[in-house]
Amino acid sequence: MNFAIVGCGRIAPKHAESIMALEEANLVAVCDIIDEKAEEFAKKYNAKKYLNYDEMLEDPEIEVVNICTPSGLHAEMAIKAIEKGKHVMVEKPIAMTVEDANRIIEAAKRKGVKAAAVHQNRFNDAIQKTRQALEAGRFGKMSHGVASIRWNRNQAYYDQASWRGTREMDGGTLMNQCIHNIDLLRWMMGPVKKVYGNTATRFRRIEMEDVGVAVLEFESGALGVIEGASTIYPTNLEETLNLFGETGTVVVGGIAVNRIEKWRFSENFKEEEEAIVKAQAENPPTVYGYGHQLIIKDFIDAIKENRDPYVTLEDGKNALEIVLAIYESAEKDQPVYLNQK
Repeated sequence: MNFAIVGCGRIAPKHAESIMALEEANLVAVCDIIDEKAEEFAKKYNAKKYLNYDEMLEDPEIEVVNICTPSGLHAEMAIKAIEKGKHVMVEKPIAMTVEDANRIIEAAKRKGVKAAAVHQNRFNDAIQKTRQALEAGRFGKMSHGVASIRWNRNQAYYDQASWRGTREMDGGTLMNQCIHNIDLLRWMMGPVKKVYGNTATRFRRIEMEDVGVAVLEFESGALGVIEGASTIYPTNLEETLNLFGETGTVVVGGIAVNRIEKWRFSENFKEEEEAIVKAQAENPPTVYGYGHQLIIKDFIDAIKENRDPYVTLEDGKNALEIVLAIYESAEKDQPVYLNQK
């Protein structure tokens, strides 16, 4: 399967290395409007260099386009690739509005191509084990879930590019960093009925928030809490997902929801918990984790088997809707009902 990457910035190397590591994948082209970046990337990965995205899309060798550009460009770039008959993998968030997310979904259905949202943390071993426990009914009736990201993004991070931290092109911490964990919370707890959120810009000189919190009510009646911060001093602390049910408690932590820390499904939980916790791998070298290779492998299989990818555009839209509802709630200082939107 022949891949191209558009946008040779911060996340692109994870995509490139993951593609290169897969036997059935080839990275044949890269594209960036900055010649220096595109040139460096093309040489490093032995791929064709493009400075013009439309020109790259005319390349018949390319079968899949991985979109790694600033978030505000995702929707238009995804739709352009789809219209040319390419399969697409769209980095999070898949779009900046629900309307644009729907446009991508509609285009992919109309053209009969595969499209996925890149929420790679679903493939973390700790998350997979937790999902299996949930599907097996081990939690029983859910009480609540808590998703937290406590990371550091200093001013230098935002100063790297003028689009970072802007409403139009990036969003704040909830949209950029926390959306992965919001996806996991929604995946585990189900559809959201109501959101009440608050955001603040405490330390960074950016348009959007560097810290945000929200309380959720799920359609099941269970509750949720979201905390997203890029203000943690002095370095990244943790990304955690806590799930509490009538007959089960799981805490997944580590730097990127990659380690099970608590695993309690009976009153005599110690033996099982010790075995599960002991088997956990070390933290990944970066907050991006190990999931990119697995999500790309699944996407290739989805194309070959003509099935939906494990993480669909609809999944990406679900996480986006929650972030936008938090923003709306914070601006209006009132709850937002998702099923009425």
